[in-house]
This record gives sequence, C-alpha cells and structure tokens, in this order.
Amino acid sequence: MLLIDCPWCGERDQTEFSAHGEAHIARPQNTAELSDEEWGDYVFFRKNIKGIHYERWVHDFGCRRWFNAIRDTASDQIFATYKPSDAVPDITAADKASES
Repeated sequence: MLLIDCPWCGERDQTEFSAHGEAHIARPQNTAELSDEEWGDYVFFRKNIKGIHYERWVHDFGCRRWFNAIRDTASDQIFATYKPSDAVPDITAADKASES
C-alpha cells in the first residue's frame, strides 16, 4: 500500500487519490496567435519521463483539493507533496539519496 501525504489532510491511502498528469504547465499567453500545431502541442503533449516527475494530484475521497507531488515514476517513491500556491520544494538531497 502506498501512502500519500495530502498537504491539507495528512497521510492517507493511495486509493483516495487520482493523478492528473504533469504539473507546472504554463498556458500560452498569445493563444490567438498560435498555430494549430502549437495549440495541439500545448493541449495534448506532455513529458513522459522515467524518473523524477512533477505531477498534479487530487484528493478525490477526502478534501477534494488539488496538490502537486514530486514522484519517481520508476520506483513510485514520492519525495514531496505541496499546495499549488507553494514554492516547489528542493529535493536535491532526497534525489541524491535515492541514487545510492
């Protein structure tokens, strides 16, 4: 069982949560000027990396709030969770520990 630390509710079972893809995607400023290809890239294409990934999650069966998580997609280890309004946590120490 994987435990996820909701920034509002605390640690809960993974079955209460849903992942919703990559976090920190900035909406283009000049949407009226984008070509169909550029708009398609923004809407449909995301990174699909193996390793450290910044993701958006929602606590579906709890507070129903959105938050961000830093997760290793290879090991499923979650390094940090944080509110969307918070600064991105520095995980360099945790990242180095996972490499050894």
